[in-house]
Amino acid sequence: MNTATQRTFAHIEDDQSVSLHTDAIPTPSNGEVLIEVAFAGINRADLLQRKGLYPAPADASPVMGLEVSGIVLATGDDVDPLKVGDKVCALTHGGGYASHCIARADHCISVPENLSLEQAAALPEALLTVWSNVFVRAGFSAGERLLMSGGTSGIGTLGIQMAVAMGGEVVSIAGSDEKCEMLRQLGCKAVINYRDQDLREAFDEAGYSGKIDVVLDMVGGDFTSTCFDLAAVDGRIVCIGIMGGVKSQINLATLFMKRLTLTGSTLRRLSTEDKTQAFIDIRTHIVPLIAEGRIQPVIHATYPLAAALEAQEAMQTGTHTGKLLLDCQIDLA
Repeated sequence: MNTATQRTFAHIEDDQSVSLHTDAIPTPSNGEVLIEVAFAGINRADLLQRKGLYPAPADASPVMGLEVSGIVLATGDDVDPLKVGDKVCALTHGGGYASHCIARADHCISVPENLSLEQAAALPEALLTVWSNVFVRAGFSAGERLLMSGGTSGIGTLGIQMAVAMGGEVVSIAGSDEKCEMLRQLGCKAVINYRDQDLREAFDEAGYSGKIDVVLDMVGGDFTSTCFDLAAVDGRIVCIGIMGGVKSQINLATLFMKRLTLTGSTLRRLSTEDKTQAFIDIRTHIVPLIAEGRIQPVIHATYPLAAALEAQEAMQTGTHTGKLLLDCQIDLA
């Protein structure tokens, strides 16, 4: 482990450039751990924050980055069972684009032995997003059918595997034949190429129209109305993204005739207690499946910390398949 007294962090300036800065390594308080960061995840929330559309809470770190993997370097009190030297991945309250980061101990996951720290950095945000929205908010259970929009994203590639491993059936959409095939290999029963086909017609021909129990909608806009048509009676639609726009025209008759539930959330709106409970559930139900190799993170590319802006721009294009990461391992000696 590094014994430096300063951390290095990435600062994105004027939405156009990134520079590396140093300051004192933070000290963990009660219930917290200091992580020597190996890798940090890039998330769409970072892009929105950079553009001023998703401001960080007042008590959050001004440094970007919501998830990391690395080695526990120091601990506060009451962090049992974590200890110095443990390999962990963690959800953070900002501060992930750095060589060192503070995280709540109850928002950490011990890295399974079959995963590298690079792979582990792809876990926290996606696991929490899928668990809290698909399994908790939408109540998805074995035997049900899930439509995973944004299937090739970091959330999508992990969420598909989670739903299949928990006994569900998953269908998805993608923008190329290659991506469609990749999602089938992850376990999707059917994948529709939205660039070549009308989604309603294609799902109808495949026998899924009106038979989707849960939709994780990362698109919003006009896609939300499509979700109404595809949903089964008592279907649940959880909207967590607005890549297709913030406004949608929906048919209220479909809403009440099918007894649909339309809801949404953001992780920053989850209480600390809800996040903690979600991580307890994830450790119980999902981490063992990861340790067995039944759920594996998909990494698209890893960038150096100084290329944080380039990594965010790569996410903006939507051409990636899987997770985009930052390598935060910097020699501070």
